[in-house]
Amino acid sequence: MSLSQDREDNGPPGVMAEELEVARADGQSSSSSDEDTLKSNQDEDHVADILEDDKPSIDSPLPSTGPSSIAHRYRELLEAQHEGTSEDGAADAISRSAASPRDSMLSVPDDLPSVHGSVVSSPGSSRPPSLALRPGLSPTPSFRPFDQRFQSRISSPYLSSPRPSSPAFLSAHSRNVSLSSQLLLDPGDTETPSPPWEVVRWTKLRKLNGQVFSEAGRRNFGSPTCLAVSATIVLGTSKGIILVFDYNQNIKMIIGPGTKAVESGPITAIAISADHTTIAGGHANGNIFTWDTARAARPFLSIPHLDPAYLLNKTADGHVPNVKITHLGFLGTRHTALVSADDRGMAFSHLATRGTGALGRTVKTSRILGRYPDSKPPPGKTLKPSTVLAFAALPLGNVEMATDTMGLTAMLTPYLLVIVSTTPIAQTQHKSARPKEVAAHSAMTGCLAWFPGVKLKVADPVTGSRISKVKLVYCWSNVLTVLDVEEVASEDKDKPPGFKFRARSRWKCEEPIVAVQWLSRSVLTVLTISQRLIVLEDWSMRMTEAYDLIHKHIYHVDLFSKQLGALVEQLDEEDPSMHGVVADAFYMSFKTYKGRLFLLGFNDISIGALSNWADRLIALMENGDYVGAIKLATSYYTGDANKLTVGLPEDSQLRHSMVQDKLMEIISASLKYVFGQRHKNKDSVDDSHLRELAETCFVACRSVEDDDFLFDEVYEWYEDAGFEGIFLETLEPYILDGSIKAVPPVVVKAMVGHFVSKGWESRLEEMICHMDTTTLDLDQVTLLCKQHRLYDALLYVWNQGLNDFITPLVDLLSLLVPLMQNGQYSGSSMEAEIYGVNALKIFPYLSYVLTGRVYPTGEPLAEDVAQKAKAELYWLLFSGKSITWPKGSTRRLLTRPNQSQEPSFPYLRLILNFDAASFLSVINEAFEDSFLNDSPEKSNGSSGRDLPEEQIFGLTVDRQYIVSILTEIMNPADFSPSETIYLDMFIARNLPKYQQYLLFPGSTLTKVLVGLCKYPSGDLAEDAQLSAEYLLSVYQPPDLTDLIPLLKEAGFYRILKRIYRGDKQYGKLIQTYFEDPDDQEAVFTCIDVYLRPQAGLTRRQIQDVHQVIKTQSAEFVHLNPATAARTIAKHAPELHQYVLDSVRAEPDLQYSYLRTILEPEKDTTPGRSTERDLVEQYVRLMCQFDPAHVSDYVGLVQSSNLRLEQLLPTMEETGVIDAAVILMAKEGQIQDAMGRLLKHLETLESALQGLLAGSQPNAQDAQESAEELVHALRKFVLVGIWLCQGQTKTIRAAAGRRGQKLPAGDTLSADENLWLGLIDASVQITRRLSSSLQDLPETVLPFTNGATHHHPPRLDTDKLLTLLRSLVQTTFTALLTSTSASSSLPLPSSTPNNTPSTGPVTTLGVGTNLSFLRILRAFLTRAAASSPNLADLRAVLASVFSAYAYEESILRLSNRLLERSLFVSVEKAVELRQRGWRSRSSTCEGCGRRVWGPGVQGGKVYEAWEEREEERRRLSTNRKGRGVGVGLGGSGGRDGEGRGGDRVDDDGEEYTGKGKGKGKGLSLGVREDNQSEGDGEGKQDPREELGGEEVSPAQTDHQQPALGPLVLLACRHIYHQSCLGALLTKDGSGKESGFRCPIDG
Repeated sequence: MSLSQDREDNGPPGVMAEELEVARADGQSSSSSDEDTLKSNQDEDHVADILEDDKPSIDSPLPSTGPSSIAHRYRELLEAQHEGTSEDGAADAISRSAASPRDSMLSVPDDLPSVHGSVVSSPGSSRPPSLALRPGLSPTPSFRPFDQRFQSRISSPYLSSPRPSSPAFLSAHSRNVSLSSQLLLDPGDTETPSPPWEVVRWTKLRKLNGQVFSEAGRRNFGSPTCLAVSATIVLGTSKGIILVFDYNQNIKMIIGPGTKAVESGPITAIAISADHTTIAGGHANGNIFTWDTARAARPFLSIPHLDPAYLLNKTADGHVPNVKITHLGFLGTRHTALVSADDRGMAFSHLATRGTGALGRTVKTSRILGRYPDSKPPPGKTLKPSTVLAFAALPLGNVEMATDTMGLTAMLTPYLLVIVSTTPIAQTQHKSARPKEVAAHSAMTGCLAWFPGVKLKVADPVTGSRISKVKLVYCWSNVLTVLDVEEVASEDKDKPPGFKFRARSRWKCEEPIVAVQWLSRSVLTVLTISQRLIVLEDWSMRMTEAYDLIHKHIYHVDLFSKQLGALVEQLDEEDPSMHGVVADAFYMSFKTYKGRLFLLGFNDISIGALSNWADRLIALMENGDYVGAIKLATSYYTGDANKLTVGLPEDSQLRHSMVQDKLMEIISASLKYVFGQRHKNKDSVDDSHLRELAETCFVACRSVEDDDFLFDEVYEWYEDAGFEGIFLETLEPYILDGSIKAVPPVVVKAMVGHFVSKGWESRLEEMICHMDTTTLDLDQVTLLCKQHRLYDALLYVWNQGLNDFITPLVDLLSLLVPLMQNGQYSGSSMEAEIYGVNALKIFPYLSYVLTGRVYPTGEPLAEDVAQKAKAELYWLLFSGKSITWPKGSTRRLLTRPNQSQEPSFPYLRLILNFDAASFLSVINEAFEDSFLNDSPEKSNGSSGRDLPEEQIFGLTVDRQYIVSILTEIMNPADFSPSETIYLDMFIARNLPKYQQYLLFPGSTLTKVLVGLCKYPSGDLAEDAQLSAEYLLSVYQPPDLTDLIPLLKEAGFYRILKRIYRGDKQYGKLIQTYFEDPDDQEAVFTCIDVYLRPQAGLTRRQIQDVHQVIKTQSAEFVHLNPATAARTIAKHAPELHQYVLDSVRAEPDLQYSYLRTILEPEKDTTPGRSTERDLVEQYVRLMCQFDPAHVSDYVGLVQSSNLRLEQLLPTMEETGVIDAAVILMAKEGQIQDAMGRLLKHLETLESALQGLLAGSQPNAQDAQESAEELVHALRKFVLVGIWLCQGQTKTIRAAAGRRGQKLPAGDTLSADENLWLGLIDASVQITRRLSSSLQDLPETVLPFTNGATHHHPPRLDTDKLLTLLRSLVQTTFTALLTSTSASSSLPLPSSTPNNTPSTGPVTTLGVGTNLSFLRILRAFLTRAAASSPNLADLRAVLASVFSAYAYEESILRLSNRLLERSLFVSVEKAVELRQRGWRSRSSTCEGCGRRVWGPGVQGGKVYEAWEEREEERRRLSTNRKGRGVGVGLGGSGGRDGEGRGGDRVDDDGEEYTGKGKGKGKGLSLGVREDNQSEGDGEGKQDPREELGGEEVSPAQTDHQQPALGPLVLLACRHIYHQSCLGALLTKDGSGKESGFRCPIDG
């Protein structure tokens, strides 16, 4: 058989182009997926949405039935009954067997038009409450009937949210882990049970293993080292022998014994040619041999390693001796063309010439990758350690391609993927660097595998080609990439085509990948470093299977760690290119062929195949999981499962034909088994299992779109067993979402009976309303609906099935007739409830049909059907007579059967009497429909066609006719005001929207307006006002002024405001704001708008506004005192006093008002209003509400705004003495202020003495009270200090201006007397209180045995004594500061509550020192006179001198902090001065000779520097502060050669000014005596280590001139001193004025 035939029959040799057929016991075989249609890139998991279970509908609150007394009674009954409604549809509530679902006529608010293109209904003044929170449908007076829309409980599946799902739509069976496409999880992190099938079915080759791995086999052949698979199984061994087995495990040949091959070491690589006739083996020493299987006695071709002589001369290419051949492969169809790679990172192509026998052929070897060990790297580059991690030649597919003759070879190194073509010459086709996704320090692994192009049975849906692309998968560490190879045709036919390489897909594994193979064209198998097998789908990159192979003990060997040792992270852990470990090689042990896995282990060889779809289904059935089997088969059918992995084709039609029959068989078998078990033992299968089975069957049958099987077979099984209820409940969600519309009559009948028996009428109606009426038995359905009073369903069937819209309305009207006989019903209350509940459906029915919608689903009606339906309903309601229906019958619907004559418009009157509000709400919606427009099409349609009477009349109805009829019928004689109000609201709201269609006389509109003003109940007030606003927007009554009292009585304040604003009656406008309880706050904005100058009000109008403000001033302030104050201050400040007087009884409001205008928050200065009366009133109120703030405020206010005699009594009464003192001081009554202050101090002392002497049961309260009094003492002492300081400053300033001197005698001045009084008072108070505290007795308590024990005092005397003594210290400190400061003493604090400054005391002046001494002498004299003994005087003196001690400690601390800061600054300055300068270059800027650094002329620079330093140290002891300059050569500098600075250290380093050049740094020089202060700022360089100084001839080379002194300038240019002098002389400036840089000037 030729090679081409073999390729056509068996697919590409050496690759997995086809899958083996798996025979099953039942004769069914799986199909290959290799030649199916390519799937798109985005083939992702299709997971069914998991929706929440639909809870049974909760019966909504029952509708209220309008204002009529009968409807109201029904509402009360139904509300009471609704309270017992349960969540499952009232199954356990009050019986509803005879009633239709009560929640079917709910009405919800809706601001959208009912019909597309119609006018939006009137916007509501506020949104009505949710109907879920209130019972009833019909609009009641408090729920704005014209702001809502009728809506049924049942909605269309196309207009509503997705249907609630049944449990059938839950996730896949938990055991089917293969159905999920989630990433691989660690076994410790998941508890998903294993599936009942084997993921991989393994077959151990026992016969083969016995021959190879037995002791005899290992002894004779050696241990297997590598594996290759094609038509045979080929093994290489450690003894250099190749073993060939067939698939019957028979050994076919043993290759190698007795030849040079066994002398070349173990087989390390093996390859099989495309036609399976030639085998190649690579050995550990670098030799390669090929063998013809037909003549295997000697090698077919021998490719030895390179001879060392050739290696030195480099005259030929080849593998280095004793280097392992790690990879080997044949090129194309040739037996004499190979490629190989070794573990040194080198790869070669070997092409043998034609000849006879091995000796007649010569092999040409070419290097395609790597460098020889002794080769030198390119200039400027270093060679990284490398090897060939993976290597493969492109195999042949089953179709000829351009790549077949080019010998494409892919090689993977640690850094690059390289693809080369080896024929006719070696040429690189593609390079790709390692992906950035590879994590740093991960394991170093690499592998790759080709899949050739193959012929497809179905063209690729993307490209349209019937030949697949060549693909390469390659992995670095844990990153897998799929590369597509596309041929690009060449413009020159003689040239081969080009190639385009595109990385299509990328996937990251959780751990490094060590081997990868193609199991089929669309399925990849991956082996990880932990020996886990992962199965991936190519295009979607879904992980479909995961299997642990650790128990297989896969053979692996360390091939790369020696070469790549430098790449492990122990060399440099911070280098991201490093790797943590170099993994072992697994590629020689993991092979695939025709859908089979081949594993070479240490002890055996295994063949494995993935379980196909049929295996898995059968395994589930055998395991008893029939539900799981149905779910899995369904997922196979829909393509949601991993169809490629289990052998199912991608083509949907082919897959469906394979799976559908099997799925139906499984369902039938499952039903038979389950119900058989149930029949035998009822406990073996419970209802939950039957429900789950039903849900699963529904999903399956809906997936295959076989509803007949569902209703014929599945339903029959459930019906026969008596469990049809489970089937019917499972059917419900499919009907509701529109999936199933056609249901057989038998099932419908059973469904009605089951749901009615359960009390689920509402759910049953919803199901019927979602079914296709053309498939229903209409007689049966209507009979059942009437029997069970399912009116929603009945209306739907009549409308949709029979196209009859009149009969349903007649039926609903017939329910109203017995209810409305003389306003009473003669039957029982339960029957009345039943009739009333169903009669209420008339309103949503009319609303839906008159706006062109299907009742109750809400879907739009067809245009012609909608026209017919609307015309018929308008005819029935507005024709004005009773009718006989059906036509031709004798049955006339009478609204008053007990009377001889029917009124006009009987049916309209009947509905209005029942619930006028709801009906008018329906007509409000109907007005938005374009059917009522007067259009030519409507007229032509009615005249040009032969239409029945009802349609002809209905087409003539318009809005004007409807309103006229309603106005005529709803007259005050027949309807109460609580009903006619709704007609007034209806007219008022619709007139502005349809002015071109509605015409009313003015008198009618005026009556409407009056009727709106006389609304019957308060809950209609807002609706009535809104309606009146609509009416007045288009109608202006001629006598509007006469209506104003009526509007006021009705409380229509918005309308009144608009009227007054239009008439510019601003006073009345503001008065209306005050009267409006809902909008009083807006009065501030209104006043602000109209009293601003831009408003342009006349004086009379402003007076009117002011008068209203005066009249309502109290209420004005009550609304918001702060806003009221700001408004009055801005626009009418003259009204302040009037407004304040109006709230005289509420001082808190007055205080808030005045605080806003006098102390605004955004301004720290007093307000603009400075009226004395207001300020004084504010201070008096502040004394009451915020006494602590009075002193601060008084200090800020000008004294002219405060009168002492007016405020002093209030301040004294409220205890605000500090403010009184400040106020008296500002009035100039200094002595009186001090006297009042001292008196208050005595009062506080008395209070404290009383506290100490009295009894306090609570020690904590006593301590707090005592501390509060002491703090009060301190506060007022500070006030006294402030008073004294201010007086002292005033007297000194006056004396300074007059040129007077302060008194020098013993007479005290006025300010000194103040100080004396304050000091004396503070000392005496402290002395007396301290004595009292020390004399406090201890508390004596008796023991229980009669003895006594002592407790410490109840007060913390130490703390109190410390606080008291601080009074004296504070006073003397302030005195010392005030009397010792200079005349420029800073001003005292503006408020006396701040502690006076206690800064360091300056040196006392003569005058001020005398003042302090006079005060001290006077104080001591007074103290000596008042103290009875020396001990008291000593205590006084101790208090005085403690103040001095306090000042001394402050001074000492300040000095210490200053010294520390100064030391740090000085130390830093010294450090900076000791730094040197660095010149810009190492050559003289004048002559260009090197002056420092290597190669400097002048000899031994360092030795010269050492001598200079030694000389400097010797002279430093004699300098004594003199700066003696030393030249760089040892000579002294001249005057004017530099500008010196202050000496810092003995080495002469110092900071100097900047040079005259552009350098801005500090120059560092050597200080000379008598340096001039010229402009030259250069310095001789003190760092002689940078260049040779003047060195003695004995130390220098006589051939080199001495370096001489150097000068380094601030601009960092360096010169020889001689060169710089010459340049300056040349410029004419000379050196007399100092050094200057010639470059920078």
